Amino acid sequence: MRHTSLLILIFAGLVQSPGAMAQFSGSFNAQPGIDLSGAWSPAPHEESIGNPAIADFLGVPINKGARALGLAWSPSRVTVPEHQCQVHVAPYIMGGPLNLRIWEERQSQSQKLEDIRMYISTYEQNRTIWMDDRPHPPEAAAHTWMGFSTGKWEGNTLTVYTTHLKAGYLRRNGLPESDQATLTEHFMRHGDYLLHVSEVTDPATLTEPFVRTQIFRRISEEGQNWLYPCESVVEIANQPRGAVPNYLPDENPFIAEFAAKYGIPLAATLGGAETMYPEFQRKMKELAALRK
Repeated sequence: MRHTSLLILIFAGLVQSPGAMAQFSGSFNAQPGIDLSGAWSPAPHEESIGNPAIADFLGVPINKGARALGLAWSPSRVTVPEHQCQVHVAPYIMGGPLNLRIWEERQSQSQKLEDIRMYISTYEQNRTIWMDDRPHPPEAAAHTWMGFSTGKWEGNTLTVYTTHLKAGYLRRNGLPESDQATLTEHFMRHGDYLLHVSEVTDPATLTEPFVRTQIFRRISEEGQNWLYPCESVVEIANQPRGAVPNYLPDENPFIAEFAAKYGIPLAATLGGAETMYPEFQRKMKELAALRK
């Protein structure tokens, strides 16, 4: 957690210079924060956009159970009709290809900020971030793809806390995220760029929080695709009813493909908190020496 907090502080320092934010100071009627309203699209800068390789779990603090589920996953899973239009959960969907619209909802009389709304073009999802200090629902309340989110301004940073998420993918190569996961996000605007730092905590699949970043750039709404019609169809003929593509333990034929492509030890690709830190480079050299 110490490393996560330090990372967030570094990002906050990079984007929150007083001069850069002065142009937004009058837009909130003397309330804290800045105006995030507008249309945004990802500015690709890391692995968050695209499809990671099978068994590429580098830098993800997964536990043994999550690793086993990831290695049992087959890419053909997405051909099953039940999964073709399955919505990505909030922690994952923000890192994919999408158009994002943000706007505010205010009380009609006081004009006090009540909530911040988000529309995500991928799977046509809507998020509400409640800004009125309401409590989160009880644990037994229904879980949804976007979960239940509350937010607060910390200076010019919007911090969002989300619970009640459905189970989904942590990464698009079979790494799971359970319905016990919670999500903490930080949104920091710097002119026409929006920095998004997310931190997933999941006691069922992770041994430490998993931190990712995305950068969005402001776009014109005109000419953008805001719809996502999805209709499941039969993609593989004569597939037995109820069949779910998978690999049994130790039978995934692609487990070493990613490691071989980049010439790194297999143990380094299989994730875990240890692979997140610079000290792991020493172990990688030791593992590489054993292969010779």
